Amino acid sequence: MIKLEALVNKNRKFFVLSFDLILVATAFLLAFAVRFDLSIPGRYWTTIGLVLPLLMATKMAVFWGMGIFGGWWRYVSVSDMLVILKANIIGSLVFSSLVVFVWPFGTLPKSVLILDGILCFLFFSGVRIFTRICLERYNVSLKGKTGRQKRILIVGAGAVGQTIVREVRQCPKLKGEVVGFLDSDPQRLRKRFQGVSVLGAPNDLQSVWRKKGIDLVIIAQQAVDPKDLRTIMDFCQKTKVEAKILPPVGDIIGGGVSIQHIRDVELEDLLGREPVRLDVKDIQEYLRGKRILVSGAGGSIGSEICRQVAGFMPESIVLFDQAETPLFQIEKELAENYKNVKTHPTFSDIRDRSRVEFIFEKFKPQVVFHAAAYKHVPLSEQNPIGVVENNVLGTRILADAANLFGVQHFVMVSTDKAVNPTNTMGASKRVAEIYVQNMARQGLTQFVTVRFGNVLGSSGSVVPIFKEQIKRGGPVTVTHPEVIRFFMTIPEAVQLVLQAGSMGKGGEIFLLDMGEPVKIVQMAEEMIRLSGFRSYEDIDIVFTGLRPGEKLYEELVGAGEGVLPTDHEKIRVVRATSHSSALLGGLLERLDRAIQLMDREEVLNVLEEIVPEYQPERDRLARGKVVKPVPVRQAMVVAMAGPEALGSEQ
Repeated sequence: MIKLEALVNKNRKFFVLSFDLILVATAFLLAFAVRFDLSIPGRYWTTIGLVLPLLMATKMAVFWGMGIFGGWWRYVSVSDMLVILKANIIGSLVFSSLVVFVWPFGTLPKSVLILDGILCFLFFSGVRIFTRICLERYNVSLKGKTGRQKRILIVGAGAVGQTIVREVRQCPKLKGEVVGFLDSDPQRLRKRFQGVSVLGAPNDLQSVWRKKGIDLVIIAQQAVDPKDLRTIMDFCQKTKVEAKILPPVGDIIGGGVSIQHIRDVELEDLLGREPVRLDVKDIQEYLRGKRILVSGAGGSIGSEICRQVAGFMPESIVLFDQAETPLFQIEKELAENYKNVKTHPTFSDIRDRSRVEFIFEKFKPQVVFHAAAYKHVPLSEQNPIGVVENNVLGTRILADAANLFGVQHFVMVSTDKAVNPTNTMGASKRVAEIYVQNMARQGLTQFVTVRFGNVLGSSGSVVPIFKEQIKRGGPVTVTHPEVIRFFMTIPEAVQLVLQAGSMGKGGEIFLLDMGEPVKIVQMAEEMIRLSGFRSYEDIDIVFTGLRPGEKLYEELVGAGEGVLPTDHEKIRVVRATSHSSALLGGLLERLDRAIQLMDREEVLNVLEEIVPEYQPERDRLARGKVVKPVPVRQAMVVAMAGPEALGSEQ
């Protein structure tokens, strides 16, 4: 059988065309036979001989034009059946018209023409379905002959789960057999999909495992909530059952679902964040066909901004970064994946005013995403002058250039560490927020800021650090057992940044919905478990103490700020306090002089004057203050009564 299949594949087009010609002729002859009770009168045989070549030529031309011969029979689907039906209707109508209005050798019974169309469709569709059934059964038996098959259980009996069943059957290399579904929809219980039964709900995994002897669990992510997913992963770890997950269809490029997309369950899956709803039309209006500049284009956030912006087909993207290797990597990636988008990589530093203005004059960007920043808190505490020069003065130079050269939209990426800052990095980002807000009152450029918390997987974040520590066998280091942070994924954060940029009118600080805060120690425990180990037994967790400038709690709303809703459920707008442009300008000049003189104390003093809520380590220890976070929902309620209702301490 293997040799026969190889021969058919080698001469496939010839085989399909010849076989389909036989089907057309057989259907026509059978239509005559059915019409005359299986005994065709002799007077019709001459007519059949004359008309059959016309029938075959007509239908083959129509079928060829509609692509009937292009598909593989082993993958035939309902959509293919519809194409075959449509092709047969058109082919029969064309042939009937020729016979009725053009054919000079007498008429054919109309019932024969109708029967021919019906039988031809049944033959074409039936032989393809039969071929698929045979090949799938053949593949299953072949798997059994080559070794023990993996017994697969799929969580989610919807379209995604059914696609996985089909692919497992069609691919002998997978050496697997789907033995059942689990699904939380009670209406699907005991039903069969693709010939596979729904054996229970996700919480029935243990009993199904005992009865069926499961080797692999494949989870369609949209079919389970985070609680069920954690339960499934706990069980799989205890029983040594392999677990894989299929991401949401929206996360798969092109929207297609395939078994090649299954992967190991990761920490992001367990956080359970709902998919982001994007107003694509609004984003397209300010990105499509535009000249874009992204500062920090080689960084975690900046590179993802470049990827997502490229998907909206801008005219060009200026990749603005001073790091050579990351800049090379993102330029190469964009060139391969977005061939119609021009990219301009530039070795540039936002602190170099002449270089910044040269780039703006040369490329004339219409939209700027400002993601360049120093962000590591402990390093910032050791190097406050460099951090302030980059995050504050660099932002001022970039914003001034945007205003000078008539940029339409300027979107600055900020951080929750700018709220009631206790470290130099946070204070510097708060000053940058203030400056960008003030610039919104000075020209036509729409300056907006987007503030959010930590992103999973960014360079220097806890996730890659924990992964490396687990890989080495531990211990995993956590600063404090009670430290909590807000988290979101990099793609989600950037999607909301693009959305917020389309909503801004100038001067707003947009706040992204970060969901519920997560304890860092719980993240460490989850990552250890996902790696197949036990916390505190196989791999220990060690608490090292808070580092300089760190807080137990990060905040999203500061003193004097109110939060109001927007049209997007995951984006809020912060009603922040205003500052005098003249006073701010004078303070920034003092800051510039202090940086040139390398006067660390003066730099910190100016930061405190601009950001009164800033509590450097030296002041915080002296005052003995502990700042607690302001819940976003509480801030939204208080905002209706006025920002004065919010305090820095509760």
